[in-house]
Amino acid sequence: MLPTREEAEELLREAEKCNPGPWGNHSRIVAHCAERIAAGCDGLDADKAYKIGLLHDIGRKFGVRHLGHVSDGYSYMMSLGYDEAARICLTHSFHNETTDGYIGKFDTSEEELKMIQDALSAVTMDEYDRLIQLCDSIAGPESVLDIEERMGDVKRRYGYYPQAKWDNNLLLKKHFEAQIGKDIYSAVDKENFKLNSRQ
Repeated sequence: MLPTREEAEELLREAEKCNPGPWGNHSRIVAHCAERIAAGCDGLDADKAYKIGLLHDIGRKFGVRHLGHVSDGYSYMMSLGYDEAARICLTHSFHNETTDGYIGKFDTSEEELKMIQDALSAVTMDEYDRLIQLCDSIAGPESVLDIEERMGDVKRRYGYYPQAKWDNNLLLKKHFEAQIGKDIYSAVDKENFKLNSRQ
């Protein structure tokens, strides 16, 4: 289950009031990219892609946390009955369905970490999970970025970027380009898209 588009946008606006920061606009850019790419893929719902992209980082509502934003977002969306959004809060940070290779601090309680690991173990990644992982890797806080530029920025900020995750993101790019029959950056209008034109 998912909120309506308008409800998802309001959830993000309310969350930003609790913890202002560039993550809100990053989420909007993920949503834009996800919607545009999904529109070109057989079997994907562009409106669903937009909403889960918008809500993938909603756990940041509860403060500045690393792995904690995953458990916060998952628990928050589940509490509202939005299990499809909760799933994306969970899966967007993990390329291999485990917490191995997570970029950032393990700042969860033992209970939160177990919840994440148990929920991940029950998931088989689907095209929506993969799509949001890809879009997360090309969305900056102000614009769509080159995937290697974006990953390099994360590597500079955190001091590392697992090679397996890096390689997986490049494979996701090729995978979705094959699905839509065009370059990802063209699909999301990288050169012309401006966030303010959508607000």
